Amino acid sequence: MTFFLDLSKFILYFNMMDLRKILKEIKWNSSGLIPAVVQDYKTGEVLMLAYMNRLALKKTIETGLAHFYSRSRKKLWMKGETSGHVQKVKEIRIDCDADAVVLKAAQKTAACHTGYWSCFYRTIKNGKIITKGTKKFIPEKVYKRSKIS
Repeated sequence: MTFFLDLSKFILYFNMMDLRKILKEIKWNSSGLIPAVVQDYKTGEVLMLAYMNRLALKKTIETGLAHFYSRSRKKLWMKGETSGHVQKVKEIRIDCDADAVVLKAAQKTAACHTGYWSCFYRTIKNGKIITKGTKKFIPEKVYKRSKIS
């Protein structure tokens, strides 16, 4: 069984009961997370893989902008909150086991924090890792980190 949420117009008419039903349908892992694959909504290219908790999925549904849960920082984050490279979610798909989701999104600038359009910019060919594509931005200019004395 596959579920579709069409977010193409960003007008969401969910009441709390609908949202509770959606969140209950998901089979969250033991950490309360679900893997979320993000694809370009026009081409189908895989842009990134991240994790969502209940709040991230709820905020994504409510705002139409991709939100995730950082396992390393242990906090909610919105894609593009620092860089401005937001993902406008057009559709959310839930897989047959309800233990993974796919976000079909319109990506602004690039998805990868390293500057590439997709986080999957490397391929394995003849036993070697090869970089494909060109950088869309320079990370050091976008992610200015302050030095702590």
